[in-house]
Amino acid sequence: MQQFNDRTMSLTRILRNAFASRWRELERYQTGGEQMQREVLMHLVQRAKDTEYGRNHLFGAVKGYEDFARNTPVNTYEELKGDIDRMRQGEHDVLWPGRVKWFAKSSGTTNDKSKFIPVSPDGLKHTHYKGATDSVAIYLRNNPQSRMFDGRGLILGGSHAPNYNLPGSLVGDLSAILIENINPVVNLVRVPKKQTALLADFEVKRDRIAREAMTKNVTNLSGVPSWMLSVLNRVMELSGKEHLEEVWPNLEVFFHGGVAFTPYREQYQKLITSPLMHYEETYNASEGFFGVQDDPQDKSLLLMLDHDVFYEFQEMGSDRIVPLEGVQVGKNYAMLISTSCGLWRYMIGDTVQFTSTNPYKFIISGRTKSFINAFGEELIVDNAEQGLAYACQKTGAVVSEYTAAPVFMDQNAKCRHQWLIEFAKTPASVSEFAAILDRKLQELNSDYEAKRYKDITLQPLQIVVARPGLFNDWLKLRGKLGGQHKVPRLSNERKMLEELLGLNEK
Repeated sequence: MQQFNDRTMSLTRILRNAFASRWRELERYQTGGEQMQREVLMHLVQRAKDTEYGRNHLFGAVKGYEDFARNTPVNTYEELKGDIDRMRQGEHDVLWPGRVKWFAKSSGTTNDKSKFIPVSPDGLKHTHYKGATDSVAIYLRNNPQSRMFDGRGLILGGSHAPNYNLPGSLVGDLSAILIENINPVVNLVRVPKKQTALLADFEVKRDRIAREAMTKNVTNLSGVPSWMLSVLNRVMELSGKEHLEEVWPNLEVFFHGGVAFTPYREQYQKLITSPLMHYEETYNASEGFFGVQDDPQDKSLLLMLDHDVFYEFQEMGSDRIVPLEGVQVGKNYAMLISTSCGLWRYMIGDTVQFTSTNPYKFIISGRTKSFINAFGEELIVDNAEQGLAYACQKTGAVVSEYTAAPVFMDQNAKCRHQWLIEFAKTPASVSEFAAILDRKLQELNSDYEAKRYKDITLQPLQIVVARPGLFNDWLKLRGKLGGQHKVPRLSNERKMLEELLGLNEK
């Protein structure tokens, strides 16, 4: 693979000029954030005032935030599900003007295996693609010597399928919708080819991506850390090399998002030893593109304020909801969004904590509910409860206490969930119980099902049987035995589980 030299004509240096105007706009974030958000709100309600939802909630009479908040309820997916399904059936002007043809399939809710998030042309252009463009703009601003456009970008995507067999309407992973609608010019600087990127069988896709990409001059990576690591390990297997820079000597940056990067950082640093490698975190979800790491030395994310997303924040433990100007540094907030995809005061489920208000920067502090999302599986407590009830019904077992946490990937890119269960009545076969639970979780949660597909990323779950009284002993040691204290059912990190496992051996 040919390395760049200083005399090589650089397409990146030419394209940098195209981002200069956006750099100046991003400077407004320092002092003009509140005004930008007021402009976004008025733009959204004016665009949607003649939709069914807009008429029902008096969008035409909105003069400011107070009017909007007074007339529009806070929504979860359940409240909007009926309207979204009508949109999926082809109805126009329901939550957003016109007909929405694309729906991002996301992890399920209490009542459903999957959510279907509308992705309008406005949201695609002004939220999702604009977020990706801003990620690159910020990276180029921070790295003036970059040559990323002088090679290819390895961009991972999911798959999509027809939506109710309506012409031109698709449902699937957001990444697949983005690839399907991407400007054809971008395909000249990315791998793999579109047909490969949209394959549904990840085992086949991973091998084809690795084979297509390993002979190209890849300079940048984009995707979810867990999926990308699986692909990169396949590249190493096929190439026989020890480090990734031996395959791609000009590799310089990984734009990552979807799950926390911390558990994977050490593995990436072992795989990519070049001191010139950079990592930039993004906060992109099916519902929108919300944040970018604008300072490599700061793990906080810059809140994207002019992306057709109006933000509100509910203080955790309180009913109080405030717009951007009402937030305080250090407090934990549940985030609500209103977007040009037709989500109105939508409770996304994430909690954030601001680290700065000039500009507005934050960290993702967790979820509004207990969950595991170490690999993009978004397993919620309701899934766990239903899965355990079903496994108990099938085996005659009785569960008294449990908790679960991820086991992060080993050198072979393998990972799993580990469950610590205290049985009041132990099943005749714990392995059978585990298999039934695993299958039921796949049935209940489409994201978990995808990660479990052919054991590529997520291995079968493991059950460790807890000794009688373990959970009570753990609570007692912390002075939390009795009352309203409970053992967290699901955790995205292993600290508590490791404590319980250590106590289980005593």
